Amino acid sequence: MSSSNVEVALVQQGVWDMPLESMPLASGYLKAVVLADRELNDRVSVEICNFRGGVTHGEMARQLFGGKIPDVLAFSVLGWNVRAFGALAATFKQLNPKGWVIFGGTHASNQAERLFRLFPAVDVIVNGEGELTFPELVRAKLDGVPATRLGRIQGISWRRADGAVITNEERPRIEDLDIIPSPFLTGAIDLVDEDGNFRYDVALIETNRGCPYKCAFCYWGGAVGQRVRAFSRERLKAELELFAKLGVHTVVACDANFGMLPIDQELVDDLIEIKNRHGFPRAFETSWAKNKSKVFYEIVRRMRDAGMRSSFTLALQSLSTDALDSMKRRNMKVNQWRDLVEWLGKEGLDCYAELIWGAPGETVESFLQGYDELAEHVSRIAVYPIMLLPNTEYAENKELHGIVALRGDHDDFEYVLAHRTMSFEDNARMQRFLFWARVVAENAVLRHCWQPLRRLAGWRQSQVLTSLADWVDRTSSPDALPLREAAARAHGGGAPAYATAIGYLFTDPGGRRVLEQWWREAVRPQMDPAHQAFLDEVFRYDLLTQPVCPPEVQEDPPLPRRRVGGTTYYVREGVVFAHNVPAALALLRAGEPADLRPEPTCLDIYYRTGALNAVKSTNHEEIVHFMGEPRPVGTPFDFGAARAVPAVLEETAAAVGQLPVVNGTDRH
Repeated sequence: MSSSNVEVALVQQGVWDMPLESMPLASGYLKAVVLADRELNDRVSVEICNFRGGVTHGEMARQLFGGKIPDVLAFSVLGWNVRAFGALAATFKQLNPKGWVIFGGTHASNQAERLFRLFPAVDVIVNGEGELTFPELVRAKLDGVPATRLGRIQGISWRRADGAVITNEERPRIEDLDIIPSPFLTGAIDLVDEDGNFRYDVALIETNRGCPYKCAFCYWGGAVGQRVRAFSRERLKAELELFAKLGVHTVVACDANFGMLPIDQELVDDLIEIKNRHGFPRAFETSWAKNKSKVFYEIVRRMRDAGMRSSFTLALQSLSTDALDSMKRRNMKVNQWRDLVEWLGKEGLDCYAELIWGAPGETVESFLQGYDELAEHVSRIAVYPIMLLPNTEYAENKELHGIVALRGDHDDFEYVLAHRTMSFEDNARMQRFLFWARVVAENAVLRHCWQPLRRLAGWRQSQVLTSLADWVDRTSSPDALPLREAAARAHGGGAPAYATAIGYLFTDPGGRRVLEQWWREAVRPQMDPAHQAFLDEVFRYDLLTQPVCPPEVQEDPPLPRRRVGGTTYYVREGVVFAHNVPAALALLRAGEPADLRPEPTCLDIYYRTGALNAVKSTNHEEIVHFMGEPRPVGTPFDFGAARAVPAVLEETAAAVGQLPVVNGTDRH
């Protein structure tokens, strides 16, 4: 073996430009396996270079190449960063022609022919899991093996000296995941900043790998249609314990179907036990199992009782039978998802749904019908345009569905423009709707007014969103211009446009003025005068419970801060409403009639600090954890009781002691 050492740089870049970084979990795994290898540990230096979204090519180049030039430059490639990484690879080869460039990740796996053609500086593509493959590549580099002679390493594609692309034997999946050292427990990932605070927006963990489903739009790291493999309970508990000691508020499990297996219940039991001892973590987010089993229901009950917050997901993707057939997806029966939402509501827990627009078989009419049907039952609907991801059935069978697609301007995703059941005109119309649905409803810019408007004014949620879109397009108000411009940029790869609009509505006084003017001019005139005063107060309540995002929004006077259970909150004290809005909303959500007569109610509203990072990341699952939480004036704020929106409303209404009379009977 050669005596020379090897310098390795592992590169990741998130999609959003946020104050806090996204945790570099993929790079952490690779660094951990190298550090754990006795042959490599003393002779290989590994640095993780983790960049926020929005960082320019030049800024990344200065950090990567401003000092000693690495020998191996390895990128975790996703659709939003592949072009930037291709440019950095070309620069790297100019500085170190003998260095190796390695691409891995979901957007690179099994895409060697295309990526080698687009980015000639790339030497190796890692196909599938990389934790066992990567150390073998590093060892080959140490041994002086040329990048054009890598035929012995499983799970990679490479090029011979004559330019021929060679794909080696597939590497078997890792059966015992615990052979991968923990990137947290080994210190491979730096968890704290210079002040000793947890440095990331959320803590990411994997509890398992694999997914038993084969949806036509999904790849999930190449683990679709495979048996689920799990990390050990002992390892995961040790990781959660470490996060708790660092005061991590939210843990996100990067699993495809959490809540499907009995071991998932064990993890939640450990999570709750750790929270009870340390006070953290306080929220747990994940991709919940598509079909809910007894395990899921038991997990939900235990999290509710422990005050552990989460966003429970209905990953329906469509309510159209034709679209679901094309997706090759078995969905829950309609009565089953309705029953689930009703059950979660009775348990005092929130639920949101996911829909995909533009799947073959879907039409404008079927999508909007499904959207409004779901909106009657869930607090939020996350809506996404269909994209063709590498290695998916849709991407590989475009002709079968008559799909016409276009690569994004700033990313490498293929956006579906038309197919046999969706024309170009249909898609353009719906892209406009999706912009407003994602910005305003999905990200909870408004969240309380949907049900009262539907029940008291007869407005479907899609109708409310279309009203706002139409008003923004025609108004002369200068405050609406940023939203109009963002909407125009949102079609096809418009993630920055969504972020701009969401940030404007949450952090700029002009955003609030837009909403207030739209309400006055377009919504209020359509109401029954008997309901105007109440609906006005609901809308005001919606605005006053939005996250507080300093320094962009300057409160005058500044809101006081209060430390509760190790977390800092802003407190808006003594807010008087002409109606008992929390009580009325709780009744309306329960399907009961509410007495809408004026009933002055005074509340303190608590806002967790640090909302700006969630807002800039447009992460609706995180944003809801920063929403204002109402409490009767003088009532101590109990963070353990602050679960999901309906539960908070019910608790507040009961504590105020002013639940309205329903049908002449005292509800108490």
